[in-house]
Amino acid sequence: MKRIACQFTYPTAFAVAVVVLAFVVLASPGFSRAASSEPGMATAGKVSKTDRVEARIKELHAKLKITAAQEEVWKNVTQVMRDNAKTMEALIKARSEEASTMTAIDDLKSYGEIVEAHADGIRKFIPAFEPLYAGMSDAQKKAADTLFRHHGRTKSKAKAKAKGE
Repeated sequence: MKRIACQFTYPTAFAVAVVVLAFVVLASPGFSRAASSEPGMATAGKVSKTDRVEARIKELHAKLKITAAQEEVWKNVTQVMRDNAKTMEALIKARSEEASTMTAIDDLKSYGEIVEAHADGIRKFIPAFEPLYAGMSDAQKKAADTLFRHHGRTKSKAKAKAKGE
């Protein structure tokens, strides 16, 4: 019995890390180029993480229909997004640079650092976003609820996923 439990420890931890990393990538402020609403970004070769974050900020600003009265609070939200992206970028870069020499333990620790940074980023994002959300109109709140519920996926992608396509 102990042997079976031990056999599944690393694969299970690895699977969890992969799922969490996928969530980090999908839920982070900087979506992939293909998910960006910026024209040409899906085909523009390698786009900097800064450009992706700025595109996400611009996309959210438009989709949430941020008003002039909300701009000051919006600035706080965008600063947290930029700070979180810088932290994630540094961790991912370090992981990439050390990948060829990492042991399995180093690999798991690196994933752990990324997951921790993502959790910290979410903890920082919430208090910045709450005042903005509180001051939104009902239509803006509905848009925010949809955007955050689907983590930026379009309705067609969400429907395709639901159908198992």
